[in-house]
Amino acid sequence: MLNGNRGEPIEILLVEDNTDDAEMTIDALREGRLRNRITHVEDGIEAMAYLRRQGKYAGAARPDLILLDLHMPRMNGREVLAAVKEDPELKRIPVVMMTLSKDEQDVLAAYNLHVNCYVTKPVDIDQFIAAVKSIEHFWFSIVKLPAA
Repeated sequence: MLNGNRGEPIEILLVEDNTDDAEMTIDALREGRLRNRITHVEDGIEAMAYLRRQGKYAGAARPDLILLDLHMPRMNGREVLAAVKEDPELKRIPVVMMTLSKDEQDVLAAYNLHVNCYVTKPVDIDQFIAAVKSIEHFWFSIVKLPAA
């Protein structure tokens, strides 16, 4: 799938510490979408290094979408979200919080930090895959994103 705004492959940054959830998300995103480029990092510290193109990520592509887990070690999703939305170079990148948490305080905190949407991960594998595909369809087929 091409990014309609730029005619380039879609760049997705997946920030997820759970290996099983990361693998399911990557599989769902790659199914039938050969032009997606998915970069997986395991925590918020690594995500910020990627986004700021630091160290081993010096040549990293700017993501078109960030899929962000809430509960992670070292730097949690809320902290990453705050850093992204405060950074003038990063704040226009859509951030989708994908988490198991249905806690209303977590939802409210994410929206107060300007998350673009908050998705509760279904426990059922088929529903999880359908949710990921819905996110991809919405952000890359329906929504018009700004050029980088």
